[in-house]
Amino acid sequence: MLSQAHHSIHVATRGQGFTDLTREVVQWIGQIRADAGVLTVFVRHTSASLTIQENADPDVQKDLIEALDRAAPRSRRYHHSLEGPDDMPAHIRSMLTATSLSIPVLGGRPVLGSWQALYLIEHRDQPLQREIALTYLGTFKA
Repeated sequence: MLSQAHHSIHVATRGQGFTDLTREVVQWIGQIRADAGVLTVFVRHTSASLTIQENADPDVQKDLIEALDRAAPRSRRYHHSLEGPDDMPAHIRSMLTATSLSIPVLGGRPVLGSWQALYLIEHRDQPLQREIALTYLGTFKA
C-alpha cells in the first residue's frame, strides 16, 4: 500500500553557489524506512533553485555559475531592482533551472547515478536561510 511522508530541510547558504543536499536527503529516506516510490524535492523560494549535477569535478559548478552569469548578468539594468542588483538575475536563474525535482527511490535509496548529486543553487550574493520541502510517496520497509 502506498503511503507518504513529509519533511523540511533548512539550509544556510554562503551566497551564490551550490550546496550539496544529497547526504541529508539520503539520511531522511533511510530514517523513514522508504522502500520504493518517488521523492519530490521543492525549494520554497523564488531566487534559489535545485539541480542534479556532477559531484566529482568542482569545475563543473564553476562553469555552470558562469553560464548562469551570462544568461542573467547582474550588470544589466532590470525593471525590478528594489531588492538589489542580484535579485532580478536570481529570479531569472531560478526560472531557467528548477524549483522542484522528482527522484525515484528503489531499495530505500534515491536512484542517482554514480556521479550525480542533488544541489540547492543559491542565486543571491549574500548568505540566506533556505527551506527545502521533501515529500516521499511510495512503500515503506516493514
